[in-house]
Amino acid sequence: MTERSLPDMPAPSPFVLNKRHLRAHFERAAVTYEAAAVLQRQVADNMLTRLDAIKHPPARILDAGCGTGYGTRTLARRYRSASLTGVDLAQAMTAQARRATGWFGQKRFVCADAERLPFAGEAFDMVWSNLMLQWCDPAAALAEFLRVLAPSGLLMFTTFGPDTLRELKAAWRGIDNAGHVHGFLDMHDLGDALVRAGFADPVMDVEHYTLTYADVDGVLGDLKAIGAGNAQRTRSRGLTGRDRFRRFRMAYEAMAQDGRIPATYEVVYGHAWVPAVRLQRHGATATIPLSQIRRRR
Repeated sequence: MTERSLPDMPAPSPFVLNKRHLRAHFERAAVTYEAAAVLQRQVADNMLTRLDAIKHPPARILDAGCGTGYGTRTLARRYRSASLTGVDLAQAMTAQARRATGWFGQKRFVCADAERLPFAGEAFDMVWSNLMLQWCDPAAALAEFLRVLAPSGLLMFTTFGPDTLRELKAAWRGIDNAGHVHGFLDMHDLGDALVRAGFADPVMDVEHYTLTYADVDGVLGDLKAIGAGNAQRTRSRGLTGRDRFRRFRMAYEAMAQDGRIPATYEVVYGHAWVPAVRLQRHGATATIPLSQIRRRR
């Protein structure tokens, strides 16, 4: 019996992505990413200012989803004595990052999946992840971040929230029911996911950014240039069709503001800590905060 004929199989989740297609998108975008990633650089700079409150500089940093290495380079300038490791799903991205960063300083780049990091436990003092988590199963990625962070280590990340590309989604909504845009978790669900993973003291907030373009092709061109293609397993396998695409374009153009086409992004900022004490029990590792440990007299 084939998988298609099973009547009781649940529908695929819109958050489940085809990693092979996802990797291919980013491999192709490696040469165009740096020029198109305006929002990614702005968010990385905003993340960097939030590190001002961190009193103890991390000695070992993981940049998860490093892309072409902008975040790795900015972190290297801030923490000059730290060793930095950049990880990306696409080998072409890590190659670009290596060329852009050079060999000066303690930096290395590794091609790997954030859901299966090739590092020992407690290998890092900080995991930094800028606009990458939306390309993962968040539970799997957060579990890996917790595993590779040392006690009292810091996770700082950004990801896209559900209001992202709302204009593009609205334009398609009147045309068909196909999933043209990925699903994104909201801030509250991400905070809950951090707690379930074992992190402590999560702090979350949201900012909205709107990029504007001369035409719809500019929006779609930028998405392609950064590798943000549709890699959902639930995406339509057929061709969009010239008539449907024409109607989509007209619907999107109707949303123009002062002659410019808007593209809104909801960016979720978050950080959380690894508890200072880990408890080993029955072969599994659990974590408990110091505040819950009482001394015996």
